[in-house]
Amino acid sequence: MTPRAPHAPRTAPAAPASVWQALARPRYLLSPWPWRAAAYLLAGTLTGALLLLGLVAWAAAGGVLAIGLVGLPLLAALPLAGLPVAALERRRLRLIGPGDDPAEGDPHAEPPAPGLRSWLTTRLRETATWRELGHALLTAGLLWPAEALLLTTALAAPLAMIATPLLMATAGEGRETKVLKAWTVTDWPTAWAAAALGVLLLAAGGYALGVAAGARAALTRLLITPDDDDQRARVVELTRSRARLVDAFETERRRVERDLHDGAQQRLVALTMSLGLARLDAPPGGPLAEQLARAHEEAGAALAELRELIHGIHPKVLADYGLEAAVADAADRSPVPVDVDLTLPQRLPRPVESAAYFVVREALANVARHSGAGRARVGGGHRDGRLSLEVEDDGHGGADAAHGTGLTGLADRVSVLDGRLTLTSPPGGPTLLRVEIPCEPTEPACA
Repeated sequence: MTPRAPHAPRTAPAAPASVWQALARPRYLLSPWPWRAAAYLLAGTLTGALLLLGLVAWAAAGGVLAIGLVGLPLLAALPLAGLPVAALERRRLRLIGPGDDPAEGDPHAEPPAPGLRSWLTTRLRETATWRELGHALLTAGLLWPAEALLLTTALAAPLAMIATPLLMATAGEGRETKVLKAWTVTDWPTAWAAAALGVLLLAAGGYALGVAAGARAALTRLLITPDDDDQRARVVELTRSRARLVDAFETERRRVERDLHDGAQQRLVALTMSLGLARLDAPPGGPLAEQLARAHEEAGAALAELRELIHGIHPKVLADYGLEAAVADAADRSPVPVDVDLTLPQRLPRPVESAAYFVVREALANVARHSGAGRARVGGGHRDGRLSLEVEDDGHGGADAAHGTGLTGLADRVSVLDGRLTLTSPPGGPTLLRVEIPCEPTEPACA
């Protein structure tokens, strides 16, 4: 007899993330979702009623005080009444759909300048402000009475019917027991029948509350959350802002490199030459000659460090000949032998070249300091609209980006350009660092 294969373990279905998903489950009535829907509608009823009173009082106060022009600011600020209501609604939606919570989806832009006037001007010019005002007026004038009626019909009335036997026992058998406004009960069979009917109506009301809460939440999201056009506009603006920041960063770095090269470096060269000439004029073997020799050596060391610093800020070979030549130069400077297999027939955008170069340079520095590798490799190229680079070494591995601020900084630098950095470094090696940055060539590479 052939043994039967064991059944694969069944995985529990994921918990519903919204009331619509919960309504499709067979155990909906036994879950917390009907009560969450009831709580959502009850909160909407209270919010709408308080909002109606507040709007009426606000308009009345503004109208009365407008006689002396004092109330005009109140009337002018009335369109802003929808802002706090919308902010509350975005958080209240968590009762209905934690997975679809738009609490972070604030459609309002930041004012261009600090101050109340700038804030008011920005808000009154936004479409979202007027949409939120419409939502507030709809809530105060129409939605909350409908929610109150639904709660009474689907929840309060069935619960009153279920409590009929208790009311009957309290009043005494044979006495008339008022259950609803137009319904009295005088005997036990009718009381138990009313209770059974109340259970059925409560079950149906649970589904009605779920549907109503889902529809109410969908209408709220439609009115107070950013639409696709707003989101696309904000994404485009954020992308442009990030590109401007990258360009400004590169410009500032080149300015610092130019100032160091044309200023401090030239002064140190002149100082080194002056000390060298002074050494020639000083009597040999005396204390003055020894002091001048030490000063000359210190000036030479400072000049070498400054040149290395300038090279690290923005190497001239990168600016003049591009990424391929700069990577070859970095490989030559590495204390670990590096094989370079990088072919770039065209120049890439300067921010991309700069980010890629510093990733390679930092990766090679990590190889020399931490990996214990005997050899490394840098390879890659540009294809399908992406620059791909790989830095691999034969060291002992075990590198972890989560515990290395240098690698985290490299990942952040690449992500600014919509790129991606991945690290594979199992214990025992090898370690592979891979970078991908979307970009298009700008000009032919320098020979």
